Amino acid sequence: MDLNLKNKVILITGGSSGIGRGIALTLAQEGANLFIVGRNETNLKLVIRELEQFGVKAAYCKAELTQPEDCKKAVNECLAAFGTLDGLVNNAGVNDSVGLEKGNHEDFMRSISRNLTHYYMMAHYALPQLKINKGAIVNIGSKTSVTGQGGTSGYAAANGGRNALTREWAVELLPHSIRVNAVIVAECYTPLYERWISSLPNSKERLEEINNKIPLENRMTTEFEIGNTVAFLLSDKSSHTTGQLLFVDGGYTHLDRAL
Repeated sequence: MDLNLKNKVILITGGSSGIGRGIALTLAQEGANLFIVGRNETNLKLVIRELEQFGVKAAYCKAELTQPEDCKKAVNECLAAFGTLDGLVNNAGVNDSVGLEKGNHEDFMRSISRNLTHYYMMAHYALPQLKINKGAIVNIGSKTSVTGQGGTSGYAAANGGRNALTREWAVELLPHSIRVNAVIVAECYTPLYERWISSLPNSKERLEEINNKIPLENRMTTEFEIGNTVAFLLSDKSSHTTGQLLFVDGGYTHLDRAL
């Protein structure tokens, strides 16, 4: 299926590694031009070279998205590089384990800033161009917003906010035909996840235990499976889909894991 994404300009935050990289590579295969935002310039340059191998245009901006001026800079540099913007993928964030008992006000607010505030700021600064193009926004979220996890109040609250903003923006942007949806991730085997697993004393057994709890095929979701859903939601093939939370998780969140 041709998603009609050829030459569309998509901005992806956290696009130089993990899920963001998988989304970027998937979109490049569809012919989209990519603008990647991240903090690690080495990784940014590496993923740009990967993207260019698909014959698309790609550019990047090094930014610290907890700083509102860097959010504005990222959008401005995207427009300077491409002259337009058709889609925004809010993806950057980290499960920083700011819990209820062991956390504090400063850590909690920092977690909200790292995981939620820049979703709003990026959409705010991208909105004028998205209105012109009747573009689309995809927010990447986490199962923690629905299932809870324990020991990660900041991240869970931020992801609950992502879900709420998805629905709120879908309503607010109806007059502009801008669609807003979210992709909710459960267990996705990224390099960051691999480093966490490897840090455990019983890493092999722990990984097997997690895989066995994922109903569909007892395996983790790949970043490219996330990318495929994001590509669909950005495309005009999903032209009447907005305000939806799509769980791409092998049934982890909603199916009985006793299966």
